[in-house]
Amino acid sequence: MQVKETLSEGLKREYEVVVSAADLDQRVNAKLGEIKDRVNIAGFRPGKVPMSHLKRVYGKSVMSEVIQQTVNDSNQKIVDDGKFKLALEPQVTLKANDEAAVKELIEGKSDLAYKVAMEILPRVEFPDFKKIKVTRPVTETTDADVAQALEKIAEANQQFEEKQGKAESGDQIIIDFKGSIDGVPFDGGAAEDAPLQLGSNTFIPGFEDQLIGVAAGDKKDVKVTFPAEYGAPELAGKDAVFAINVKKVEKPKKTEIDDEFAKSVGAENLAKLKEQVRERIARDFKQVSRTKAKRSLLDALDETMKFAAPPSLVEQEFETVWKAVQNDLQNRKRTWADEDTTEEEAKSEYRRIADRRVRLGLTIAELGEKNNIQVSEDELTRALVEQARQFPGQEQQVWDHFRKNPQAMAGIRAPLFEDKVIDFILELADVTEKKVSRDELLADDEETTSQPKIGKNKKKAKK
Repeated sequence: MQVKETLSEGLKREYEVVVSAADLDQRVNAKLGEIKDRVNIAGFRPGKVPMSHLKRVYGKSVMSEVIQQTVNDSNQKIVDDGKFKLALEPQVTLKANDEAAVKELIEGKSDLAYKVAMEILPRVEFPDFKKIKVTRPVTETTDADVAQALEKIAEANQQFEEKQGKAESGDQIIIDFKGSIDGVPFDGGAAEDAPLQLGSNTFIPGFEDQLIGVAAGDKKDVKVTFPAEYGAPELAGKDAVFAINVKKVEKPKKTEIDDEFAKSVGAENLAKLKEQVRERIARDFKQVSRTKAKRSLLDALDETMKFAAPPSLVEQEFETVWKAVQNDLQNRKRTWADEDTTEEEAKSEYRRIADRRVRLGLTIAELGEKNNIQVSEDELTRALVEQARQFPGQEQQVWDHFRKNPQAMAGIRAPLFEDKVIDFILELADVTEKKVSRDELLADDEETTSQPKIGKNKKKAKK
């Protein structure tokens, strides 16, 4: 095999490779020798078929296999000799680019000659992590936090009592309704004894407003227009009429946060409920604190790890992010002018974000490999169980989907691996805890998300 490097520029490498016809013939003979004892050809006893006859029968198909394997082996040798790690699969171009040339190659009459282009991963040099400074905001759970949480629980479990007179915003009405479009009822447009809290904005826009002032026994037609982006396409943008029969009007009943209330939401008593709430708030605060410490660490790594990222990986990441950005813009019916930017400025910013994500991803992957950081099967199983619990009644289907789909499992494994590497770095880094108030801890929490933002918020769209 002859290998000639024709390009070495940044992370790009190109080579011309030639494998002689004689070498290919030897490989074909070896392959035919492997199958000689297994083939059955009329007129010959097993294992006694002459090599010349085997070549006539199987030569072309075996040569195709040999060429593919030779290309793979040759490319692997280039990678091994150069001690490379590839960003993407090598791009191979055969010099035999017409039918006659390919025929000669398959028939063993010409050398195998091809060009291969590779994009390699950069060599990642790690800093002294002890010199990386990270700020971790922390806050204590106060009695006021617990009281506020209990109020929200009470609101979510609001009880009502019957009311005489007209319904006001905040009241609940019990209604029967039948919806129709152009006089024709539609699926899902009718219900009986349906509770509706006025002002909750749970129905179609404009629906609840027209029922303020109704009383028990009233009948009324409510006219609305389904939103253009409504989930059911057959109803989207259509004008509809709902025939309403008001059966009862109820007003909010004052909720006493006491032992009886605690029992109604599944706790032993109020003291136990407060204890549970305090623990949940503390967990939530801890998670936000960790997320912001992770953001601080990633920002520090972004400033430190300034190696060149593989252009193809950056382009792939950019395309993924840009598609999400465009979909978000379209769904919100916004333009770049509405976002106080231009498409060119946004693209430039998101290419920078894509470059950051790729560099940080490569840093985390390399560090995890060098320190043998792995996700155990127990950790993976626990994460998968949590994922399945998000789909009540479909747990087994979700479980089977992930277990049978390696790509889906990789999506479960990747964030677990990233978190373990982040924890590894945080153990080494210079981490300073900063006491902050609850409001400070939770302020601008959207900055910790990896979801793309656009316009004025685009700089928050980080890894």
